[in-house]
Amino acid sequence: MHTHTIHVFDTLPASPTAQVDQGLDLANIAAAPLQDVRPLACFVQSVDQVTLGGAVGRTWGLCCELQQLWVDPAQRQQGIASALLASFEAQARQRGCQLCYLETFSFQAPGFYQKQGYQVQAELAGFPDGIVKYLMSKALLAS
Repeated sequence: MHTHTIHVFDTLPASPTAQVDQGLDLANIAAAPLQDVRPLACFVQSVDQVTLGGAVGRTWGLCCELQQLWVDPAQRQQGIASALLASFEAQARQRGCQLCYLETFSFQAPGFYQKQGYQVQAELAGFPDGIVKYLMSKALLAS
């Protein structure tokens, strides 16, 4: 006899969601040295401190994860994204990282990342309108 029920929600209820997050955090911390995860970010700003673009991620051990890369649409096609990515990777190398990885959708920038030396490791289809999600990685060679 079961003494539990499963409830389904279309929105995230705060208390159960927080309990799941906390439980998973505790399990993860017990299993891995997550205290060694370090944030990493690079930003391009105008002279009046307006952010024109940024690369945001984290490093852990020999790996670096690029979580976000964005450039203001008015500033695109000027090499800013390439410069941000190069700075991000250089800092990751200084931290001892040997691999950088990221996820990107087909409507975002897989071609850009391939031009920067990233290779597709996995593809996940099934999104609307034929959209594909890519897992990409690049070896960070010592400079």
